[in-house]
Amino acid sequence: MAGTGDAVMSDGYSAWRTLEEATHLGCMAHSRRCFVDALKARKKGGGPSEQAFRFFELLYRVERQARNEILDDGETRDHCIRRFRQQHSVPILSVLKAWLDDIASKVLPDRKLGDAVSYTLNQWDYLTRYTEDGSMPIDNNLLECDIRIFATGRKSWLFSDTVDGAKASAIVYSLMLTCRASRVEP
Repeated sequence: MAGTGDAVMSDGYSAWRTLEEATHLGCMAHSRRCFVDALKARKKGGGPSEQAFRFFELLYRVERQARNEILDDGETRDHCIRRFRQQHSVPILSVLKAWLDDIASKVLPDRKLGDAVSYTLNQWDYLTRYTEDGSMPIDNNLLECDIRIFATGRKSWLFSDTVDGAKASAIVYSLMLTCRASRVEP
């Protein structure tokens, strides 16, 4: 987005929103995960949680297709993705929003489905902002996969024999993730 600072993608944690001069985006995978949790909480499948899941499937299908879309003459990849999202994701998001608004008053707020609907509606502007810029991702799953290694390693650090041992582990993890981010075989 022209004229804005760096982009920050996060879940609904409000502290991130205090970063000024940043373009704030919501992670669609976090919203999707709320509905997956609601679906798992049902004794039988189906219902609104499954319907929401279908909307997310459509949005992620658009993302896969956008990456393979043929560029128009003189068009950059980012502009192509933005154009494709505007044509395909925005209409899906409009229907999803109307559906969420419709069911919001019909679901119990203290249940998983109510939490999922509430979270998604409260984060809506952030969750849909990715459609405005082809360089913005729909979610931060790529980063979350990278930091999962760190998060699981953190449990091991509890059992490090020394502070120096824990520090050495942290350095190795940092080097490994930096190599992966730079596409260097560690």
